[in-house]
Amino acid sequence: MVERVETGGGYRERNSTADRALGILMLFDADKPVWGSNEIAARLGVSRSTSYRYLQSLISTGFIEEAPGGFRLGPKIFELARMARIGLGLSEIALPIMRKLAAQANEAVLLTRRSGRSVVCLDLVEAHHIVRLSYERGHVLPINAGASAEVLLAWADPAEVSAVLAQAPLERFTARTLTDPQALITRLAYIRKRGIALSQGELDEHILGIAAPIRDATGSVCAAISIAALARRMPRSELTSAEVAVRTAAASISRQLEIRDA
Repeated sequence: MVERVETGGGYRERNSTADRALGILMLFDADKPVWGSNEIAARLGVSRSTSYRYLQSLISTGFIEEAPGGFRLGPKIFELARMARIGLGLSEIALPIMRKLAAQANEAVLLTRRSGRSVVCLDLVEAHHIVRLSYERGHVLPINAGASAEVLLAWADPAEVSAVLAQAPLERFTARTLTDPQALITRLAYIRKRGIALSQGELDEHILGIAAPIRDATGSVCAAISIAALARRMPRSELTSAEVAVRTAAASISRQLEIRDA
């Protein structure tokens, strides 16, 4: 038997039990969160007894539940919605916000995460400049140079930081690179106090970086978002507004992660 199910602008033929059940679920929306059994049967174009069988099946699996005046979406729907949010990766959540920040600052924006003694670039959004920076996805950065690395270390467990810094001598990249572990630990305390990292010429003498921490639903720092720019393209008069923009972007991503994992 083939039944017709109304979907938006018209009817289309469906012949599976799964499609009929989905047809019922798709009826519920913000404007009409509760449907009566007679309404559902009429909307689907099926008999009341047929509609009842589908409704009982959906009730038994938790997809709908009885409510005053009829039926509403059940707890299984909300469980699946939560799982769908969890399935969103960090990059998927961060990229729209990164694009907005890149357009606002007109500079490259990086999403980074620490892996042991290294920092990995998870994603980036390029700026519309003729001269671009040589970052790419999967690029591995050192732990002791640059705003992103310092932010990721600043909120790590102090014992872990000490262990990471003691594993091997810290590499020097420019005259401004911190290679003394104690000096770096002092810098990390300052970054925690400010809530943001600003670096210039530590990894590349021409690059200025501004980074802020991204927190997961538990409040732990799980990643960093940063602007990486040629220092000559960002006058000191613009640093404060750039820092605010990076902080705002980090907070927005953190909120999305909290919603995802709620």
